[in-house]
Amino acid sequence: QVQLVESGGGLVQAGGSLRLSCAASGRTFSSYNMGWFRQAPGKEREFVAAIRWSGGSTYYADSVKGRFTISRDNTKKMVYLQMNSLEPEDTAVYYCAADRISFRSDINTARDEYDYWGQGTQVTVSS
Repeated sequence: QVQLVESGGGLVQAGGSLRLSCAASGRTFSSYNMGWFRQAPGKEREFVAAIRWSGGSTYYADSVKGRFTISRDNTKKMVYLQMNSLEPEDTAVYYCAADRISFRSDINTARDEYDYWGQGTQVTVSS
């Protein structure tokens, strides 16, 4: 079992920044790729960013590339999402997720490849 708990969401004006955190417990955190997804009202949950188990590589959705940065601290079992230059379109509930396969070399963007999810944290960007 894996427990993921997100924090750091809130209300921010357009152009502002937020840093989301995800605390993990349970199975060996450092063995799994981790991802961030988001879901806006009336829309499907979409991929935002992911980081390889070793932290050596990252991948971003085109919509956030250059503005968001994903990172991890395996010693603390934490994953972070630094969000800069926020836009109203970034408003959503943000979820942290853990890959279902350990030591995967490829970073996946599909929701089905992640088997543990946090409860989500709301991010609201006002214009």
